Amino acid sequence: MSRKPLLTLLVVVAVVALGVAAWFVFSGPSNSSADAVPDSSAQGVTITSWDKTMGNPKARVTVVEYAAPSCPHCAHFDMDYFSTLKKQYIDTGKIFYVLRVFPLNPADVAAEAIARCLPADSYFQFLDLLWRNQVKWDPEYQVPDVHAGLVDMGRIAGMSAQKVDSCIADQTVAQKATQVGNDATSKYGVNSVPTFIINGQTTAFEGDWDAFRKHLDEAVAKAKKA
Repeated sequence: MSRKPLLTLLVVVAVVALGVAAWFVFSGPSNSSADAVPDSSAQGVTITSWDKTMGNPKARVTVVEYAAPSCPHCAHFDMDYFSTLKKQYIDTGKIFYVLRVFPLNPADVAAEAIARCLPADSYFQFLDLLWRNQVKWDPEYQVPDVHAGLVDMGRIAGMSAQKVDSCIADQTVAQKATQVGNDATSKYGVNSVPTFIINGQTTAFEGDWDAFRKHLDEAVAKAKKA
């Protein structure tokens, strides 16, 4: 999905939509390590304490996924391919995985803010919940009240409506999320999601898992020879 111009941060709190959804989780433990790899350089990518990660930080291949909670293509990757990526590449130590939110609209910034209010080990689970239930909160689906939808998603994760709103209002997170998106474009040429940075090389995912897996395997093989 191509990036849309971000609205000003002042409208972030005006995001909006949802009914009720089931709580989905990734297979196996999430291994979030937001503060475990401060300001280290890994295979052409600088990993910071802001990053949410999975796997062995000493792996010879680092894969950064830029994705947006409101992006249907990102949801497709999450639901159809992420479990395979985790089982075959992350859990086996072949790659170190990093997820960075690339905001397409204020709802993505709000979703990121909520996710970061949760315990660190719930971050990936909450993003998974959002992707699996986009039709209930995502403005891409013409949801009439996105804010209510996000509040309901937060409630499923154990947060009160007041807590959700206080998280959304956190301008520090809003500014950081916007910075992450701008850095993705300026440093790696990211202009659509999902896009992956594999050992510093930018690869857009276009729905072809076999082609994407080939990129991963080539990077792993090259790293072994280095």
